[in-house]
Amino acid sequence: MLEKLQKELASSTEVHTLAFDVRDKIAAQKEIESLPTAFSKIDILVNNAGNAHGLDPIQDGSMDDWEAMIDINIKGLLNVSKPIISKMIAQNSGHIINIGSTAGKEVYPNGNVYCASKHAVDALNQGMRMDLNQYGIRVGAVNPGMVETEFSEVRFKGDIDRASKVYQGFDALQAEDIADIIYFVVSRPYYVNIADLTVMPTAQASSTMVKRI
Repeated sequence: MLEKLQKELASSTEVHTLAFDVRDKIAAQKEIESLPTAFSKIDILVNNAGNAHGLDPIQDGSMDDWEAMIDINIKGLLNVSKPIISKMIAQNSGHIINIGSTAGKEVYPNGNVYCASKHAVDALNQGMRMDLNQYGIRVGAVNPGMVETEFSEVRFKGDIDRASKVYQGFDALQAEDIADIIYFVVSRPYYVNIADLTVMPTAQASSTMVKRI
């Protein structure tokens, strides 16, 4: 995936890719410190790593699933943010965008640990903005609702039929929609910080209310 993206972008800009497990704080630190000089100044960080595993009531949930969500959605965000924040503080500038979820704004049945992890992202977003304010670093979150990606395939452990039904009967958001929003956020004048933005498809009113045809 990274190689494909690199080829697509290479005609218009220089590209340098890193591949590591965000759950591994040592690897995250090492890889970020390995950036060549031309890429060592980081102006924008988009914390997009996240996943959901399972959709079970709390009493039936898998502890392995819980650990995966906590390790990626919370610890992964911190493992990547920490070394990059140090760079941004030294620069007295930077922009961090944390990709949250409507699950960080409400809780729905069987969402338990996933919702908790996204509520943590919401809290971290607010805390980062407060702590980094003195350094002139912009911090904000984009919180999508239902976006048609491989998200549900991961949640349902590769059950493609079940995953596809999540997006049937209405026009779900697409990855390109979120990319457009992120571009809008980062392209505002520096004195403008979009602190917290929630976006859902028109058919979605909440995590449990979707108008389907």
